[in-house]
Amino acid sequence: MPYIAVCCLYRLELASFLDGKPTSRGGLHLLRPGQAPPVRALGTLSFALPPLPLPLPRWPQFYQPSIPPSTSSAARPKLASSSRIAHPPLRRIHCCPSLLESRPARPPDTMAPITGPLFPYRDINLRVSNDAYTFTSPSSPNAPALVLDRPTGDVSLTEPSLQSTKRATRVSSVAGVLGLIQLKLDKYVIILNKTKPVGRLKGQMVYKVLAAEILPMRERQIHDPDEDTFVRLLETFLKKAPLYFSYSLDLTNSFQRQSQADTTKPLWMRADDRFFYNRFLQSDLINFRNLGSRAQPGPQPAIDPFILPCMFGMFEMKQTSFKGTPLSLTLISRRSRYRGGTRFFTRGVDEEGHVANYNETEQVVILNEASTGMGGFAGSTDMQSGKLGGTDGKEMQIMSYVQTRGSVPTYWSEINSLRYTPKLQVRGTQAATAPAARHFDEQIRIYGDNYLINLVNSKGRERNVKESYEQMCQALSRAGSAADATNEKFTVTPSSSSRNHFDRIHYVYFDFHTETKGMRMDKAYNLVTRMHQRLETQSYFRGVDMPGGLDDKLEARSLQTSVMRTNCMDCLDRTNVVQSMFARAVLDRIFGELGLMPRGASFRDQDPDFEFLFRNLWADNADTVSGSYSGTGAMKTDVTRTGSRTKLGALQDGRIGVTRYFLNNFLDGPRQDSFDIFLGAYQPGKSGVGLGRIFVDRRPLLIQSIPYLLAFSTFIVFIGIFTKREADARVLPLRIFILFWTAVAAWCVHFIFGHGMLYVNWPKLNPRSFATEGYNEHYSKARKDALLGSFVARHERGLSTARFLSAEEGKKRIE
Repeated sequence: MPYIAVCCLYRLELASFLDGKPTSRGGLHLLRPGQAPPVRALGTLSFALPPLPLPLPRWPQFYQPSIPPSTSSAARPKLASSSRIAHPPLRRIHCCPSLLESRPARPPDTMAPITGPLFPYRDINLRVSNDAYTFTSPSSPNAPALVLDRPTGDVSLTEPSLQSTKRATRVSSVAGVLGLIQLKLDKYVIILNKTKPVGRLKGQMVYKVLAAEILPMRERQIHDPDEDTFVRLLETFLKKAPLYFSYSLDLTNSFQRQSQADTTKPLWMRADDRFFYNRFLQSDLINFRNLGSRAQPGPQPAIDPFILPCMFGMFEMKQTSFKGTPLSLTLISRRSRYRGGTRFFTRGVDEEGHVANYNETEQVVILNEASTGMGGFAGSTDMQSGKLGGTDGKEMQIMSYVQTRGSVPTYWSEINSLRYTPKLQVRGTQAATAPAARHFDEQIRIYGDNYLINLVNSKGRERNVKESYEQMCQALSRAGSAADATNEKFTVTPSSSSRNHFDRIHYVYFDFHTETKGMRMDKAYNLVTRMHQRLETQSYFRGVDMPGGLDDKLEARSLQTSVMRTNCMDCLDRTNVVQSMFARAVLDRIFGELGLMPRGASFRDQDPDFEFLFRNLWADNADTVSGSYSGTGAMKTDVTRTGSRTKLGALQDGRIGVTRYFLNNFLDGPRQDSFDIFLGAYQPGKSGVGLGRIFVDRRPLLIQSIPYLLAFSTFIVFIGIFTKREADARVLPLRIFILFWTAVAAWCVHFIFGHGMLYVNWPKLNPRSFATEGYNEHYSKARKDALLGSFVARHERGLSTARFLSAEEGKKRIE
């Protein structure tokens, strides 16, 4: 049956309509023949429409149709899906001028604030000119253009026609704007050049960033060693960072939080601040959106579709089936942007309550999802969101289960000194009580009850970390709330029986290595048995997406009421094994309640192919989370992939351990610097101004030369051993020669490992206090060395270095 499209104009909203704002009580209505328009409509313009597929294409960009609040989903007209048809372009409808009040004309060079679409633009064109970078959306020709002034980097919105007349040196299509960053001498805009679709989640396409480009604001670059190093660090980070985004799905929030979100807000406003990984880079755009600028004061919502939130972590989706029932299994790990960094340089908790290596992992099972392919822009795809059309009348069921991991929330660190096992330093728990209280206060507010699964060893060097964690939990239980936690030594605590906020954290200890000794990894399931009742009470999120619904909001049927927070020393290897076991137990329950297998059974015995897929999915997650923190894949993945410990897996772990040793001591310093720049922990434009060069080795030249002397002496020894000699040649001189250089090499090794902290590649932007203390200690020790002490003191790079740098700065200014 054909329908009538009626554009209803309301008296109180005519001005908003002309300004391009979406009305809140009117808009585009579909009426059956003979059905009357809303009573409050001032007038109508109608035209016939052919049969349309569901969901309907949304109104292009900021001309969003709206549905009156009184209209229920059941009362909306249901249109049958049909073959793909071409829709005529939608045009703006002008009202009769006699119906409008006279309004003062705006100056031609200014724009009224325009409400942007809720989702980021899928198509963005970049025009590069000598004085600006201009971003426009071809699918929204009437939408304002984003202009970044060169060389200041100031943000503004303007009419696209004003920029199209300028001569462009480059015109290209980009996937999005990652953000802007101010380095030491210049500001840069980072654009996404190449992305790859990795799957459709709930009908929405998800992309992985493959290539990004850093564009300077200055047309003529200023060559500076530190500036070049900053840019290289950013490029290295962007090349290796696992960044994901979606134009129409909030990847930063779990499905449970999405079901409770306000879908009338733009996508970036709904994003979870913890997992909005490029939030610092988007600061300029967000500040302009909220405050405007001197030329364009006030909020600027039209910039919303240029703000693209990205997630750092792991996203892997598998289209599969379980015992003949089609479904999709997805694993998402979101890494927090707070306290980001590398393994030995980022441990414990900071003053704000953020812990190192904090990740939220969500396991998602979706049934009755028709949009299983990669899809595109054709057919029944929603023009604005990219969502594929219906599910053949069946409600889409989404089941998700969330776990978290994070470092022990106390002040502790492991200090690199070229030893395979670093020195462990644990501070008193009293100083960390307030930060830990802030951390768990946030965790309880977001997830409910927290079960703290502690997997560190009960003996050896890890024992101190275990005891500090337990003391912290006891201190929090006495404090009662985050407001009561204090670092003061003497406090007066008022008597109250209702202060039980931190009673919602439940400490559970499991000595993983002791329990699984002798490659008995099956004994790790004893922990799942212990936590069985908690897992049953905790439940999981279950939501449905009704077919034909005009909004993407899920209808929640059950909620997850608590969370398992797991940790070991690194929150990598042992943690991932245990998390996969909890995920397995919950998935067994889901399949049993769905009727896909008998209750109490295990899918391990029901479908071997699905079991293989599940194991490899969690092993891939382990490698991804480990790679961003330690620089290598995870250990014990043979347990995750095969279910048992193997000798080959043990050898693989040995190789990973050696690789981690090399990376953590010699390469993690620059990697930590790249995290600090990208996340805004160090801002070159505000830090270190006038202090000379940052990336310069300030050690005495003699100390720097010891590793080169070791390499040279080792080379000479090998040459002496393997060089052929004449039959009548004397052996003694050659032996003395080899022994001499062997002694030199041995002394170099002794000196380097005896003063190891002088040879660790430390972060240069945010020096760690323990690194500074250890460096000074080892440097003082080197000055007292019987052989080199006097030479080291003569070659100190102190006042003379400062004078040299000042002279270099003066030379640059003169030039």
